[in-house]
Amino acid sequence: MGQTTSTHHGGDSAYSDNQSDQQDYTTAIPDGCLALIFQRLSSDERNGCLLVCRRWLTVEAQNRHRLTLSASTRVTLHLPAIFNRFDSVTELALHCDRNSVSINDQALILISLRCRNLTRLKLRRCREVSAVGILAIAQNCNSLRKFSCRSCTFGERGVAVLLKNCSSLEELSIKRLHGITDGGEVAEPVGPGLAGSSIRSITLKKLHNAQCFASLITESNNLTTLKIIGCSGNNWDKLLYTLAARKNFLTEIHLEKLEVSDIGLMAISKCSNLKRFHLAKTPYCSNEGISAIAKKCKLLKKLHIDGCRTNRINDWGLMEIAKNSIHLVKLVLVGVNPSSDSLMAIASNCRKLQKLALCGSNAIGDDEISCMAAECKVLKKVWIKRCRVTDSGIEALANGCPNLVMIKVEKCRGVSRGVLQMLRERREALVVDLYVDEGEAKLMNSKVLAILFIFTFYLLILLRNYLI
Repeated sequence: MGQTTSTHHGGDSAYSDNQSDQQDYTTAIPDGCLALIFQRLSSDERNGCLLVCRRWLTVEAQNRHRLTLSASTRVTLHLPAIFNRFDSVTELALHCDRNSVSINDQALILISLRCRNLTRLKLRRCREVSAVGILAIAQNCNSLRKFSCRSCTFGERGVAVLLKNCSSLEELSIKRLHGITDGGEVAEPVGPGLAGSSIRSITLKKLHNAQCFASLITESNNLTTLKIIGCSGNNWDKLLYTLAARKNFLTEIHLEKLEVSDIGLMAISKCSNLKRFHLAKTPYCSNEGISAIAKKCKLLKKLHIDGCRTNRINDWGLMEIAKNSIHLVKLVLVGVNPSSDSLMAIASNCRKLQKLALCGSNAIGDDEISCMAAECKVLKKVWIKRCRVTDSGIEALANGCPNLVMIKVEKCRGVSRGVLQMLRERREALVVDLYVDEGEAKLMNSKVLAILFIFTFYLLILLRNYLI
């Protein structure tokens, strides 16, 4: 009998130990801490965790603030179930692929009613959405601060109703918007509406008749960031002049692929708070406009110039930058041909320069790089692409800049892979990213071999004739 009792006791002990091993210790983790852990995981890791238990599934859904959905019409029937589960979404992205029919106004109205706390909305290829759906978003989502659309078809009317009814909007990005009517047919220009005092950033990219948004740009009282890229029209100088004539708080301007000239740049020079200026592929701009910005925008910290290899921006403009832009932290020169003198002036005067990019210039070689290396003591990151630099220039750069942490070299034919090992041995902490176009290198080698073959062939013919 005692033996029986002893056996029964041992069985209970084994069951108890097994139960202890299977205990869920995660129940002691508060929901808020569990949600923070999920936010640190990648999308795949998080989706795997959702299969563990119902509690994890519920906690993750209740604390999911960002959501990206397919915007095809097939998702419309599932929207109520989706937002029953994810009831705390504040940032929503709706993307439709090229070959699908997108959601329509009714779906967007439903979303606006279920996600009233939206602060950010991104629409991509939602071609069935009109101004009606945009109006619902503006009226029902009173906290909307960021709105961006790409390849949509609601035209300037959709943008107008958004601005007229959304008083909290701070960032507006419009890219490849279709449905914009010709300038003569627009009843009235698109103004800032209720967003006039709240909007801080405007981005217009690849738009036809984008100047129907001129009033939006010039009448936004607290605008700090303006980006206009690849938009048609030839009155951009006038718009920039009107903008600069008003009191403004612009700190960043990005102009790319526009018909803008030195007149527009001189107007920009009146923006005394300007800190970041990006100018790319504007063939009518020259030294005169760049010099005006350098002289008057004393707070300039980041400057990007793509000169399109027209040589209209050269040493004169760069010398003015060196003299006046002493607070520069980042400088990018693409398709510009500086000399050793102008680069030395920049290196000597711009003592705070930390990031430098030199691309697409036949004038930049080892001597020019050595000049920069001798003076830029705080330089941290350098990017060189398609220049006449060799291993000697890269070595001088690494030896002359004590704070350098990264060098990126692309498609410079004179730079070999051997420089990588040398730099790694001398400076272990330095990150060197060398990209050699193998196809281009093989093409060059084949051309050299072809030339040598032809030369040898003719040389043999000459020798044969001489011997005969």
